[in-house]
Amino acid sequence: MEVDHSTLNRWVLAYAPLIEKRLRQFRRPYCGAVRIDETYIKVRGEWRYLYRAVDKHGNPVDFLLTANRDLDAAKRFFRKMLREQPLLAPDRIGTDGAGPYPPAIAESRKAGLLPRAPVHYVTKHLQQGIESDHYRVKRSMPRVGGFRSFNTARRTIQGFEAMLWLRKGFAFAGAWTVREQNQLLALCFGLPQANKA
Repeated sequence: MEVDHSTLNRWVLAYAPLIEKRLRQFRRPYCGAVRIDETYIKVRGEWRYLYRAVDKHGNPVDFLLTANRDLDAAKRFFRKMLREQPLLAPDRIGTDGAGPYPPAIAESRKAGLLPRAPVHYVTKHLQQGIESDHYRVKRSMPRVGGFRSFNTARRTIQGFEAMLWLRKGFAFAGAWTVREQNQLLALCFGLPQANKA
């Protein structure tokens, strides 16, 4: 079957947010320590910021693409990360020392998103895990040829992150092969199971 690359691009923009939304429900509660960092993404020739969080085992927690790297963006990221699972809020948060993080953590605590005050530690050594995890998301970006709009970047990155969640296996026990990944996607979308044998 021959498919044009623009058709694939339209499929990504249409289905990546749906896949990410459905896979989100399978994420496991993360352990008590979370590491947060932001990386740079170029959109239409301008730098934008992808906030990401992973737990201490390298399992993805959440992400947010923003136009700015400031206090409002950090607060939005914490709201997005904690709103769905406030009872599973981290008790330790590691960052790289950027100024917006301490007030954003305090604001999240005041808003009730953090049930207890977490220990905030600033360390470059422990941030290396999330720094290397950024590469797993960004390595596919040159293949898409750059982003022409913020909305396109956001939707495509949702697909990248969802596939990273899927590949890492949501901490399910046992083997996690492509077959299991396909079965989970079939379950998410109510598709008939193929290749049962």
